[in-house]
Amino acid sequence: MHADNVVMGMRVRYPRTGTTGTVQHIETVRGDTFAALDSTHLLYRIDQLIPAADYTPTVRNTIIEDAKKVIEQEREFAAGSGLQDALKNIDQSCEGGG
Repeated sequence: MHADNVVMGMRVRYPRTGTTGTVQHIETVRGDTFAALDSTHLLYRIDQLIPAADYTPTVRNTIIEDAKKVIEQEREFAAGSGLQDALKNIDQSCEGGG
């Protein structure tokens, strides 16, 4: 997002961590423009922020559905004979190698 597009009171999102908040103030540090968010009281580079309205919850829902599929696959593996066969092939020792 361009610095001219951000104003105090605007809802924004930092996509790397999913942090969402309202811009409390804007400041420039060593030539980079940052916005402080009310939710964390931390500074975020404005060029890394997106408007909160642009965030689609479908992306989050897709990630959750993918995680549910992986969990179900792990449960099926643990309940089946695959895990028991794998455990038979180890000597139950704990060797850290160090």
